[in-house]
Amino acid sequence: MSDSARLGRGGAVPEAAIPPAAIPAAAGAPAQEAGARTAPGAATGSAPSSGPAFGPRLMAPLLLGSLLNPINSTMIATALVAIGQDFHVGAADTAWLVSAMYLASAVGQPSMGRLADRIGPRRVFAAGALTVCAAGVLGALAPTFALLIVSRVVLGIGTAAAYPAAMAVLRAESLRTGCPTPRHVLGRLSLAALGSAAVGPTLGGLLAATAGWRAVFAVNVPLALLALVGALLWLPADRKDARPAHAGSASASTSAPLDPLGIALFAAALTCAMVFLLHLEDPQWLLMAPAGVLAGALVWWQLRHPAPFIDLRMLARNGALVRTYLRHGLTYLVIYCVLYGFSQWLEQVHGASSFQAGLIMLPMSLAAAVCSLMGARTKGIRAPLTVAAVCLALGSGVFLLLQGASPLVALLCAGALFGIPQGLSSTGNQAAVYAQAPADGVGAAAGLQRTAQYLGAITASSLIGLLYGQRASDSGLHEIALIGVVLGLLLLTLTLADRGLRPGATGTGTATGTTPGTGTGG
Repeated sequence: MSDSARLGRGGAVPEAAIPPAAIPAAAGAPAQEAGARTAPGAATGSAPSSGPAFGPRLMAPLLLGSLLNPINSTMIATALVAIGQDFHVGAADTAWLVSAMYLASAVGQPSMGRLADRIGPRRVFAAGALTVCAAGVLGALAPTFALLIVSRVVLGIGTAAAYPAAMAVLRAESLRTGCPTPRHVLGRLSLAALGSAAVGPTLGGLLAATAGWRAVFAVNVPLALLALVGALLWLPADRKDARPAHAGSASASTSAPLDPLGIALFAAALTCAMVFLLHLEDPQWLLMAPAGVLAGALVWWQLRHPAPFIDLRMLARNGALVRTYLRHGLTYLVIYCVLYGFSQWLEQVHGASSFQAGLIMLPMSLAAAVCSLMGARTKGIRAPLTVAAVCLALGSGVFLLLQGASPLVALLCAGALFGIPQGLSSTGNQAAVYAQAPADGVGAAAGLQRTAQYLGAITASSLIGLLYGQRASDSGLHEIALIGVVLGLLLLTLTLADRGLRPGATGTGTATGTTPGTGTGG
């Protein structure tokens, strides 16, 4: 279907072809499929108010569910030392608790996004919440370190459902009402994820110090139950056909079966790579052979499946989206290197307790939350991403100067400076993905964004295990910081050189019948 055939009455441009930043919340052109009726309250050529369409009842379960994955990814940071002491394992072994969840999330996010696009986001959201409850109980009661790792895998799968499902719900609400999803609504979703990730170390330290590290797992049960109840009460019911196919369009592939083999190949290749990365001090080069074979088989299969787990053809045509994934992954590689590396250094070198380490990292959390709000209020994407890259390099540079005897004020300032890129890059890249993703696959695209984030996190945990070994040190922290400086400068170069972020830039179109993604200016 041509783009002109997808224009709404009166020649309005499709919502997915317009960057959310460029559309006022109450005065954008309605995004309507050809032949669709105008949503109630939406006049031709103008969108209804965003208040009723994206109100608190819709947003509450989406925000609560979306914080479960990021808060669990960071909450454990200030509990790793206590867990290691209880099970008599070192930093290189506790890194598995981090990587196991990220591996499950990296596979689970696009899988859940694909399911949300096909069978409906409400069903996927609810199933994920129930899985999180089970993982919380298993982790709280785990008698062995191996079972604790299993609970983190289950937790990664369960928490992976919320974010892509939430993005799919917002896109469905936008199409239902004819109102483009306002930038500030996306900002709230980003703030929930970023804010929870930022306060995770403080919360984890508080729970570990007062109720023991098992409380870090148990707290998931009430949170997931609240998200489940909110979803059942307030999220709109899924349509029997979550993504109706248009004759002759790429969306017709939704009638094809899901891709379990693609998921299995991706998980197996990623597992081989992760095991290799977690033993960088003694590289297992033999693992690279099966990883390469599995990656080749994955590519071969994805190019032949009618509804692939990873749509390689779409990614090949949508260079702007691929560059956004690259920026996001590199940014979070640095963020998680510092996040986990700094917290362990505070406890093992500076001599802070778990709770004190969480408090010292609180300015980082606050700065990230404030900058996330600021990023949600901006209309461009290039400018906040540029500032984020600069602050990433500068913040990493400050960590190069820290020593075990550094004064408290230096630690607080270093954390606060590093919180700035967390907030700006999170909201900026999220807005870019929403603008650049194909109109009928935003759930899967959002899932792949998180996959890029978790690939960065897996690499970060591997580097920490290599540079710290069994115990954190000043030299290890400085090596982590040096990596941050180099990658911050690389991100600055990539952001400034990305033509897809120029005003009016348009991403490559996806399959026939879908609206091309767009880049947005900064």
